[in-house]
Amino acid sequence: MNVPYAVDRERWSKMSIFDQMGNISSEVGRSFSAKRRRDDAGCAQAVGRAIDLFDATVSSLIANKSIRSKEVLRAKEVYLSAIYDETGQAEDNESLERYFMQYAVAARLNR
Repeated sequence: MNVPYAVDRERWSKMSIFDQMGNISSEVGRSFSAKRRRDDAGCAQAVGRAIDLFDATVSSLIANKSIRSKEVLRAKEVYLSAIYDETGQAEDNESLERYFMQYAVAARLNR
């Protein structure tokens, strides 16, 4: 039985934006990888986790009155548009993956 994924929002809100976006980057990468493999179930699971992480990040940013919430919401919008785009613009997807990867690198460097 699959248990739905849900992030611990209290713990999540204590993480830096770099750590949050770095974790989102992992799910974005997993979803694009699954999409390339035509693994619909794996892609859907990664998208679900990514959406939960995006939403937790936005909630945390809004609670802290951070202007970064706009960028995260825009990143979520672009990601969802790309992942559900059936034309498969590989260059755009790679560019988006690079955008998110920068956060993962920054999170690792800040440790």
